[in-house]
Amino acid sequence: MNKDILQGQWKQIVGKIKEKWGKFTEDELTKINGRRDILIGKLQEKYGMAKERAEKEVHDLEESFSRLQEENESRSSDSLKRQF
Repeated sequence: MNKDILQGQWKQIVGKIKEKWGKFTEDELTKINGRRDILIGKLQEKYGMAKERAEKEVHDLEESFSRLQEENESRSSDSLKRQF
């Protein structure tokens, strides 16, 4: 998932971020607004992560969300095929 998709899917991803990193406030998430570099910086700040670890955590979140989206799209496609 590239950063354009992160920004485009931000509203859906926020829920996952809240589950994984509960220290973020609504105001902080609004300010991050899908910007990967700011999210990485906030992870370093709030959780004391090294930059490399924060980057990996964000990458893993992106990958997880991307797989979930692909699975949902596949299920929707299969459902449509059965209808016809």
